[in-house]
Amino acid sequence: MPRSPREIDHAERRYPFCIVWTPIPCITWFLPFVGHMGIATSRGIIRDFAGSYYVSEDEMGFGWPTRVWQLDERLVSGGSETFDSAVRFASDEYKNHVHNIICDNCHSHVALALNEMKYGGRDNWNMVILAAGILFKGRSIGVGGFLKQWLPFLFICLILIGLFVLPSFI
Repeated sequence: MPRSPREIDHAERRYPFCIVWTPIPCITWFLPFVGHMGIATSRGIIRDFAGSYYVSEDEMGFGWPTRVWQLDERLVSGGSETFDSAVRFASDEYKNHVHNIICDNCHSHVALALNEMKYGGRDNWNMVILAAGILFKGRSIGVGGFLKQWLPFLFICLILIGLFVLPSFI
């Protein structure tokens, strides 16, 4: 049975109208809410600002998504054409940017796309709003996606508990 054009297809790595997220090794281990973000077109093709002067297409700088937040195309006036045009605009713009992990990064690329399409009638999307959105509105892609985000952090927490709490009981 053919899938609908809006349906997520993990096997084919198609995430239509989605903001996608994946952990960044070492950083996400200590801060599990910090990771790498991209945005997919209406056909589900991921675009992400993966480094200075480089926006990848149909891949991600730190591996395939482990978390996804599917947007509602009805909140874009002009529908899929406006959505795709805004993603293309943001991607073309970010091909001219130097990547800065703190100020001008993958989250900024996604924010520019959402601001350009005025998603949800807003034009004030930013890194903080997007980070909160992917954390609270996004969902893990299976158990593996959940574990890639949280297991290293939990392991580090257990080690710290073992180092600092257990010695006081011995």
